[in-house]
Amino acid sequence: MLILGVETSCDETAAALVRDGRHVISDVVASQIAVHSPYGGVVPELASRKHVENILPVIAEALRSGGVTLRQVDALAVTQGPGLIGALLVGLSAAKGVAYALEKPLIAVNHLEGHMEAAFVNAQRPDEPLVCLVVSGGHTALYYVGADGSARCVGTTRDDAAGEAYDKVAKLLGLGYPGGVVIDRLAQNGNPTAFSFPKAHLEKGSLDFSFSGIKTAVAYFVKKHGLPLQGVPTPYCLEDLAASFQEAVVDVLVEKTMAAVELFQVRHVAVAGGVAANSRLRAKLQEEAAYRRAHLYMPAIRYCTDNAVMIAMAGYRVWQRRGFAMDPLQLDAVSRWLSKT
Repeated sequence: MLILGVETSCDETAAALVRDGRHVISDVVASQIAVHSPYGGVVPELASRKHVENILPVIAEALRSGGVTLRQVDALAVTQGPGLIGALLVGLSAAKGVAYALEKPLIAVNHLEGHMEAAFVNAQRPDEPLVCLVVSGGHTALYYVGADGSARCVGTTRDDAAGEAYDKVAKLLGLGYPGGVVIDRLAQNGNPTAFSFPKAHLEKGSLDFSFSGIKTAVAYFVKKHGLPLQGVPTPYCLEDLAASFQEAVVDVLVEKTMAAVELFQVRHVAVAGGVAANSRLRAKLQEEAAYRRAHLYMPAIRYCTDNAVMIAMAGYRVWQRRGFAMDPLQLDAVSRWLSKT
């Protein structure tokens, strides 16, 4: 089965061709970082407008580079949610239009389930349950994933997502957008134990997350000590601050993930989402998984951020579980999906 995946949940317009849920034929992503950088974050209205401009050229390029026509595609898979409503509607409308015009079946995909599939782009998915950490600018959650790909949320953030905390701290420090990349780079030359920032573990046994406290702690720290300025002596260096902030965030992410691994007694663990590209998170997860003799799955860096390969892969698994959408034209975008159960 050749599936055309379409993704427009936030600020990347993406299309990809994947055969039989495993073999990547083409992969095209149009980024909007340059559009949103001046604002320090994604502006929903601007994102929607850029998707409108990019969606058809991106789909056309995915087909061209894959050497196929739309009529040779067996089905379309599109992100239905969660995400920015205006952005989602662009991709969903395009996919619905193509499906209707060419009488092709359509598969509605949960964006977070797509991220989970990204961890297996170049790896054999285990035929047994696993725990998956999905961590990005909009989402931080833990899932118990069945062997068939069905997912149950067992822990979520009660306030800011981890990636959101990264972006807000970066904006506070004047580091630009996206903040996670800059902070990770600075942290590699800093001392992670230079400063102690709060780690929210919440009530005993909870697998939920909270990152608003550490964001506020960094704000108070900067208010008290000021921002490091070039040529001006300060009581701390920016690299130490970045490393200490990052260590606190990563510690909680890893501790909660490994707690879930032990709670559900699984032998496999995966991480996905934009923050899965963070060098410290990847290193610490590898260390802790090895200690527990658990097999760790991590996406290649290019598949950590939003892409359509993961949507096409997830679409194949959704089709295996429940078939195609019964009435594609009635599908609507949803901003929130797969809440905690």
